[in-house]
Amino acid sequence: MNYFVYITTNPNKSAFYTGVTNDLYTRMNEHYLNRGNQKTFAGRYYCYNLIYYERHNNVEDAIAREKEIKGWRRAKKLMLVHTTNPGMKFLNKTL
Repeated sequence: MNYFVYITTNPNKSAFYTGVTNDLYTRMNEHYLNRGNQKTFAGRYYCYNLIYYERHNNVEDAIAREKEIKGWRRAKKLMLVHTTNPGMKFLNKTL
């Protein structure tokens, strides 16, 4: 099974959210539907725009990578995003 580590951002690209899922398309729809929900970070900061993702073969590796990225500063996350998406385009419609 495939697992994805992903980074979303808000429309202004001022906040990042890192997560893991086995269904990227459905998860992005969930983030979109939860926008404005004060109970979650992604909802509170409107982080529903996909800007980065990577595929893993097992959930343990994906979770470990998610935790690694979550521990990074913003500048390092930006460098990662720019490796595959230098213009920081929203990728939701490419799924």
